[in-house]
This record gives sequence, structure tokens and C-alpha cells, in this order.
Amino acid sequence: MTDLLLFLFEFLGTVAFAVSGAVTGLSKRMDIFGILVLAVVVAVGGGLIRDLILGVTPPAVFRNPSYALLAACTAVIFCIPYVRSVLAKHRRSSDFLLLLMDTVGLASFTVVGIQAAYAVSADFSPFLLVFVGVITGVGGGVLRDVFAGEMPGIFVRQFYASAAIIGALLCVMLWSFAGEIPAMAVGMIVIILLRFLAEKYHWGLYRPEK
Repeated sequence: MTDLLLFLFEFLGTVAFAVSGAVTGLSKRMDIFGILVLAVVVAVGGGLIRDLILGVTPPAVFRNPSYALLAACTAVIFCIPYVRSVLAKHRRSSDFLLLLMDTVGLASFTVVGIQAAYAVSADFSPFLLVFVGVITGVGGGVLRDVFAGEMPGIFVRQFYASAAIIGALLCVMLWSFAGEIPAMAVGMIVIILLRFLAEKYHWGLYRPEK
């Protein structure tokens, strides 16, 4: 049961981030190679950085490329002319889809990153566990924005990395007495709620004025 839920978390995160990468590539008018690269980078980038931090070599994406292939296949679907035309006709729906996928990917990969750190060692400090979880969640998005020639969203987007930090903290705090799956579920739900509340009520961090 635990393995199945972990697979679902990773599957959701991979598909969600692949969609966000593909939609970004389409909006930048990239060719199909650029769209595929962007989708794969977003989907596996956070996990790649996570494994390098944890000393897991070679990183999981190279030992099991199935998630990279899943991301590429997801991106191909969004390159189909019919799908592109539907997205173009329903701009508001496509914007919501991008928000939803980016949020689900962030939430899924943040808690999966914490689980991966625990799998390496249960003696890691809470700081490392939270850091690894957050970097797994936001790492792919940072690479996507850099590749797309934009300012990384975690520096300017309303309550993005902050939501991942709060969710990761709750996940780590609950892990020892609530158990692995409940802690991951709570962390994921909190991140999703915070992201949508921030979008609805325009929450943001303080920005110093000139």
C-alpha cells in the first residue's frame, strides 16, 4: 500500500510538472525538441538536484528513466494540434490548468523529496529534510524558468516556495508519530491549499520599495 501511494505521488508530480513545462514551452513558441526538453527538465530536475545533495549516485532519473519517458510522452500530447487549439480557445482554462499542475507538482515532489531523504537516513536533521523536500519541489520549476529565459518564479511568485516550506515543516513534524503516509498527505494538502488561497487572495511576501 505504501509503495502504491508513493508511486501515485511521484506519478502525479511527474505528469503535473511535465504539463507545466510543455505549456510554458508552447507559450514561448519553442519547437518540439525544446518543449520536450523543458517538460523533462521540470519533471526530473528537482529529483536530480535532491539526489546530488543526498549523495545518491547515479541519480534515480538515470537508474530508472521511466519518469523521464512519462514526462516526454505527456509533452507530446500537448504538441498535438487539436490539444493546442483547445488550449488557445480556452485561455482562462489553460491558465488554471497551468496553476493546478504547477501546484500539484510542487506539493507532490516536496513530500516525495522528504521521503527520499528519510530512505537514505533517518538521522538527518530536520533542516536537511525540509531543505531537500523544498528543493525537490521547486528545483524543476527553477530550471524551467531559467531555460525559458524568465526570472525564477520562486523569487517573484506569490507564496510559492513559502508554501513548500510550510508544508515540508508540517510533514517532517508529523513523520515520527503520525507515520509516513499521513505526514506526506498532510504536507501535500497544506501546500495545495496555501497555493490556491494565495492565488485567490493575492498573498505575497514583503517587497522593499526603492
